Amino acid sequence: MTLFEHDFVAAGSTEPPVGDTGRMLQMTTAYWVTQVVRTAAELHIADHLHATGATPAQVAEAESLDPDSTFRFLRACASLGLATSADGERFVGTSLLDTLRTDAPDSLRDLALWGGAESHWLPWGRLTDAVRTGTTQAEAALGVSFFDWLATVPGEAEVFTNAMTAMTRSLAHHLADVIGLEGFEVVVDVGGAGGNLVQTLMQRHSGLTGVVFDLPHVGPEADASAAGLGVADRFTFVGGDFFDEVPPGDVHLLKFVLHDWDDDSCVRILRNCAEALNPGGRLLVMELLVDKAGRPGLEPLMDLNMLALSSGRERSLDEFTRLFRRAGLTPVATVPSASRVSVLEAVPAQAPPTTPRPVS
Repeated sequence: MTLFEHDFVAAGSTEPPVGDTGRMLQMTTAYWVTQVVRTAAELHIADHLHATGATPAQVAEAESLDPDSTFRFLRACASLGLATSADGERFVGTSLLDTLRTDAPDSLRDLALWGGAESHWLPWGRLTDAVRTGTTQAEAALGVSFFDWLATVPGEAEVFTNAMTAMTRSLAHHLADVIGLEGFEVVVDVGGAGGNLVQTLMQRHSGLTGVVFDLPHVGPEADASAAGLGVADRFTFVGGDFFDEVPPGDVHLLKFVLHDWDDDSCVRILRNCAEALNPGGRLLVMELLVDKAGRPGLEPLMDLNMLALSSGRERSLDEFTRLFRRAGLTPVATVPSASRVSVLEAVPAQAPPTTPRPVS
């Protein structure tokens, strides 16, 4: 019996793998699926196959593709549950593929594009070197650091920003459910990209003024998002660098910011936030929390993502507590949300800890 005949289940198959050999073969081919999904997103396959579907020739003509290769690609999509075909000639998208539609609520298309983008994909290809040396492989793979690459490649910067916005969009309401803002007026989303989190909070709290502080190129998207959500009259975008300073506010939000950076950089960011808080203000950090080894979950894999791409890492609650204390902050509360993301609340150390506020 050959390797491919022995308990083999293809990557992405809806059938469970049989035995350790089947599971391992599925793991070793999983990257195939990543690139199928990315290609489907890039070629707008979900839009073309929605409702009545399309033939490979129709998709090929619409996207200027090779017809035979388009058929082979759609056939692979069907094997992954992204499409169906009753006759092998016309393909119709499934509800799974619909998550990549450009007009779908909470579309995942931007995340799919980011998952297979060069700035993400190439450093992961050097993971062995990252583990061997303990250093990010972005510069080795891209020639510059990850964020410097984005600064010089506008197309990928847009993909990254859109992907982070899509991720926030899916999390924002879960986080808003456990963030209480009564009595506060100005909330600053530090490194907030498109601003979906703070703008969701503004929708829920009519008296809230929201600010996104991020690199200047993100501004137009944040302003457009605020207008689309009907909060533009209470929203401001401020461009700058959080390593230098951050705008003043009653509450500072840091969502998926600290995991991008090493400990010393995190302390610098946290200190800048602490110094800019208005009297009685508080800091809310939103991150994954690494649990004990052996528990299945996203967190250890995201930690490797940080190892490959940046100088950052995912952290445990104890590690965040140490960062807070180094930055002159006192931890107040840790509140889980309905997602895997927790809200860690801290106040300046000189301020007397009060009743935890994150739960509304």
